[in-house]
Amino acid sequence: MKVPSGWKWAFLADVVEINRASLAENCSEEREFFYIDLGSVDRGQVAFPCERIKFRDAPSRARRLFERGDVLMATVRPLLGSFAHVDFRPDDCVCSTGFAVLHPVKGTVGQFIFQSLFSPWFRKQYAALTAGSNYPALNASQVGELELLLPPESEQAEIAHILRVSDSCIQATEALIGLKCERRRGLLLQLVSGNRRFKQFRGRPWRRVPIGSLLEECDRYIAWEDTKSYRFASIRRRSGGLFDRGTFFGSAVKTKVLKELKEGDFVVSKRQVVHGAWGIVTKGFDGFGVSDEYDVLVNRDPKMLDMRFFNYLSQTRRLWHMAYLASNGVHIEKLIFDFDDFAKEKVKIPPTVEEQAKIVVVLSACDREIELLQEQLEALKEQKRGLMQKLLTGEVRVKV
Repeated sequence: MKVPSGWKWAFLADVVEINRASLAENCSEEREFFYIDLGSVDRGQVAFPCERIKFRDAPSRARRLFERGDVLMATVRPLLGSFAHVDFRPDDCVCSTGFAVLHPVKGTVGQFIFQSLFSPWFRKQYAALTAGSNYPALNASQVGELELLLPPESEQAEIAHILRVSDSCIQATEALIGLKCERRRGLLLQLVSGNRRFKQFRGRPWRRVPIGSLLEECDRYIAWEDTKSYRFASIRRRSGGLFDRGTFFGSAVKTKVLKELKEGDFVVSKRQVVHGAWGIVTKGFDGFGVSDEYDVLVNRDPKMLDMRFFNYLSQTRRLWHMAYLASNGVHIEKLIFDFDDFAKEKVKIPPTVEEQAKIVVVLSACDREIELLQEQLEALKEQKRGLMQKLLTGEVRVKV
């Protein structure tokens, strides 16, 4: 890699002090502090503990001291990126020895070091040092031998500022998505239960009907040929929707049984439905196939049920519990869904498909809003990756 003018290669040990302070072994057992463990840090975010603990009750790894401006670098599984820049007053704080505490020396900007830890160059070094290990971790010596490209201090500060602003945009978008998802959950529960209704539909009560009067099984078995290719779908837990498992030639598939999916079907993973693995077939999965490990359900009467409404109803814990009760077996991971039992359960639905469709419109708008925010989030993350590639290598210089 070409070294830009004014930049230099340096070992981390040359630009930071590593683990310079720890609790003494003879520390008072009554000393209280906030303990930051490895699980408290995730890609720059610190989940601050609510309560202090006493030294006598603390884990043996609660030893590292740190101060504002330091960088906490998780040395266990460093590829996960459990690093944080300490931008708060860490009074009475102690972190795990699973972190390397990096204290910048004069001429080094802590935020620049923190951002560099996420760069492709650093990740390549982590991978090389932990490859083949059952417990991928770095020791203090290995941390000190990590290399980085270091610009002058003023340029470090400007690069760190740009990348920090990018992080702030990402974090704000993530927080907004969290709020929108929470609002969507509350709205879904209100609308699919009938606790909140639209004015034009309030005159007629909801009906309580057996699920078997709404849905029935439908097995469209595909005629198998080893020379043909088939698209397979599967479904995520927690009503996460269908996903593409891949396309395979018939000769490469061991179990040569496949059911064809049509848009509007409702698919149930018989072994995973207790975890919410079910959902509607969207247009993009029309023509895909699933094995006999899935039940494919269809709408008995479109004048009675809007399948999209049932899909939202299926995202509630009450329906998940019904699926659990309709599953047979001795252990939760070995339960198998029985549609005949599920069909006997009753659900409340709006009396007209028009009201069901109105509910679908509102919830679909929520889904679309979240989807757009997630696309924006991915664009911001991609932008951050591009900025890191350009700025941390000196390919693009900043004015200082």
